Amino acid sequence: MDKRRVVITGMGVLSPLGIGVADNWRRLCAGESGIGLITRFDTTDYPVKIAGEVRGFEPTQWIAKKEVRHMDTFIQYAIAGAAMAVADAGLDHSPPRDRDMFGVYVGAGLGGISTLESTIAALHAKGPRHGISPYFVPAIIVNLAAGQISIRHDARGPNLSHVSACSTGAHSIGEAFRTIERGDADVMIAGGTEATVTPLGVGGFCSSRALSTRNDEPTRASRPFSASRDGFVLSEGCGLLVLEELGHARARGATILAEIVGYGLTADAHHITMPSPGGEGAQRCMKMALRGAGLAPEQIGYINAHGTSTAADAIETQAIRAVFGAHAERLPVSSTKSMHGHLLGAAGGLEAAISVLALRHGILPPTINLDDPDPACDLDYVPHTARHVQCEYVMSNSFGFGGTNAALIFKRVEA
Repeated sequence: MDKRRVVITGMGVLSPLGIGVADNWRRLCAGESGIGLITRFDTTDYPVKIAGEVRGFEPTQWIAKKEVRHMDTFIQYAIAGAAMAVADAGLDHSPPRDRDMFGVYVGAGLGGISTLESTIAALHAKGPRHGISPYFVPAIIVNLAAGQISIRHDARGPNLSHVSACSTGAHSIGEAFRTIERGDADVMIAGGTEATVTPLGVGGFCSSRALSTRNDEPTRASRPFSASRDGFVLSEGCGLLVLEELGHARARGATILAEIVGYGLTADAHHITMPSPGGEGAQRCMKMALRGAGLAPEQIGYINAHGTSTAADAIETQAIRAVFGAHAERLPVSSTKSMHGHLLGAAGGLEAAISVLALRHGILPPTINLDDPDPACDLDYVPHTARHVQCEYVMSNSFGFGGTNAALIFKRVEA
């Protein structure tokens, strides 16, 4: 059987830049930062006092009040993001023709940390009989993000939660693409969600010295590809896409935002946190995505880089140069993490949505804070200001701890 074509018909996002696609895209195009001082807990004893928090989120807009307290925040974000994506795709008034062919692949990197923290405190204070809620386990386990979405939208098809650190969202989208391509589903909700701006989440990354300590200027702390970068900025949110078989989308009159045509995934098999030398694993991943899409490197018009504002930025640069050769000299590459920070398991989902928006609107979001480029990072990173460029194909990269890599390629469709 020929492979089926897969398109994007809806998106739902929450990030430090705002709630919903419109607010996120407006601020990205304006080159604004969503990073600020942490408000969720007292950071007096923490070397890092900044993060990307989702502000103004009211879960009861999407979830019954009595249910909210039984869910960790990462699940709440996923439910909200899915509701937005379903509405954007028009699935609420033009539903899938077969609910058994409607699936959900939504993952997270770490799951319900805030619920784990509060439950441990209650356990010590009240003991096991009164300190542990019967909803504790379903509130923290990663697959309940996908589970809750499937229950709410009667999605009875494939249901999985991929957990691959910072590649989670991209892997979820890529695997959903393949699931539809081979005929095991017609419609999939896919991406990632994360809510780790908590004492334990921030403290853990502080202990590994992975975070920026530029506390006095939060909006300038995330500075991918800069010589003065000093770590990533921890953020939270959700990025979900509705993927759909092309014929199914056309039959119900859906608006097609983009087509997904390539997906690569590899392992570095090198180190628990650092990429392999020269980005060898990332190279193979990008090449796999190009090969699957049947594209030559020079056909890619833009890359949304993983670009975390760490030492790994130079390694990603090396990998891009190795894969794209002479085309790398004129290939725009930007890291939107400069504005929204690093959403960990949700990063790939959010950045996939941004890549689709770049295709659809003909605007490449910038890399802000790139005042002093690292000589080892010598590509066109679209510094400071968004750029009007109409591309036919864009790539989105996601690389994670454990040496896990993902690359997605999207194709423009006529609006």
